[in-house]
Amino acid sequence: MTGKSKRGFASMDQAKQREIASKGGKAAHQKGTAHEFTSEEAREAGRKGGEAVSRDRAHMAAIGREGGKNSHKGSRKNSNSEENSPANESIGENYSDFSNSEANS
Repeated sequence: MTGKSKRGFASMDQAKQREIASKGGKAAHQKGTAHEFTSEEAREAGRKGGEAVSRDRAHMAAIGREGGKNSHKGSRKNSNSEENSPANESIGENYSDFSNSEANS
């Protein structure tokens, strides 16, 4: 026999495999034999996952680009809006008033 035939679990479609695996997991939890992660185990698993993802430089660059776009949404509508904002005017006025009062005393 040159090739292996797919039998049993491997021959099932993915939906059927998931259904069977789900039943097994539920049964294990009911029986009390299912593994439940401690906070330390979960932390370690997350660290390993983060390391694996961060090895893909193109993926990380895409994430960074998307984050940068989202963090600056709406903040740069008009390049002059920052200079003419009321907040900047009041800061400038208060500062100049303070410096004038220092000079006058």
